[in-house]
Amino acid sequence: MSRDYYEIIGVSQDASAETIKKCYRKLAMQYHPDKNPGDAESEERFKEAAEAYEVLSDSRKRQIYDTYGHEGLKNNGYSGPGSASDIFSNINDLFGDLFGFGGRSQQRNPNAPVPGNDLRYDMEISFMDAVHGATKEVEITKSETCWTCEGSGARPGHNAQTCPTCHGRGQVIRSQGFFQVSSTCPRCHGAGRVITEPCADCDGAGLVRKTKKVSIRIPAGVDTGAQMRLRGEGEGGRRGGPAGDLYVVIHVLPHELFQRDGQTVFLRYPLSMVNAALGCEVEIPTVHGTAQLKVPPGTQPGERFTLQGQGVPALRGSGKGPMVVEIQVQVPKKLTKQQKELLREFGELCAESEEEGFFSRLFHSYLGQGNKKVHAGKAG
Repeated sequence: MSRDYYEIIGVSQDASAETIKKCYRKLAMQYHPDKNPGDAESEERFKEAAEAYEVLSDSRKRQIYDTYGHEGLKNNGYSGPGSASDIFSNINDLFGDLFGFGGRSQQRNPNAPVPGNDLRYDMEISFMDAVHGATKEVEITKSETCWTCEGSGARPGHNAQTCPTCHGRGQVIRSQGFFQVSSTCPRCHGAGRVITEPCADCDGAGLVRKTKKVSIRIPAGVDTGAQMRLRGEGEGGRRGGPAGDLYVVIHVLPHELFQRDGQTVFLRYPLSMVNAALGCEVEIPTVHGTAQLKVPPGTQPGERFTLQGQGVPALRGSGKGPMVVEIQVQVPKKLTKQQKELLREFGELCAESEEEGFFSRLFHSYLGQGNKKVHAGKAG
């Protein structure tokens, strides 16, 4: 071939490796024999582009070509991309990320350690355990490393053999038209090894199911969605691989009195209308015990008071959040005869002193505005 490789690919001599790769992809797709069956010219262009790309994608070959040209490559032992299988091997490497064919198969080590899988455990805890922290012991059933074969899956004194079907690669390669497609080996299921003498305790799996008690320390201040990682408490590894981790996900149950938003605790506290009107000092429950709350005279329904340091501890750091107390004024539903008489007397006193005066002023003010509007109309 005497044509310039850069001209074949359609790039300049200072083109980057990524640009060369991108342009070659386009040519390979355009002239691929599967897309142009029986077209000798397209097949020739396809091979030509493959040769040019093989040289320009290799930094050493490209340097020789840039300095000495085609003759320099020949003098260094290069005689083209080789057979059709070599060309399509390069194609598989190039388009592996597009078509999922993968690149050149690599020999697997059939005795390589296999780490254990991570596990998830969802734990429900009480509101108070989330606030103060706790230690819980739970039972988890999981796959652990078989102690008889130490996770190898083979009977003691025997070893796993390299899979004769895939020769340890874990994949088999078959041709589809001009492509070579790799798939998981049907005999070893991708392991690259077969066990001819399986362990009697784990039946060749290398893992056995066991129930284990795990102690979980819950820190004070956790909330729903918090995750804790327990290293090495996941599934066991095989062939000397490390165990996985256990992820504990927290779900906090609601409380009958308290609600929470971050470090702030909320409490709705019922108070009689007499105490709300006269004021009082009451003992209220908190997440840490009890506290004294001073309610001033004339407290209205829904009014809130904040107690500092009576909330949830900080999960990271120090200190506690506040507690917000919302007053709910209670109106009695059943009254005795004496209570009714006293309330009527109280109402009459209020009407004389406050309510009547307020509504009277409001009523006369409204009438005054109305008269002004009427007079203004007459003047018009």
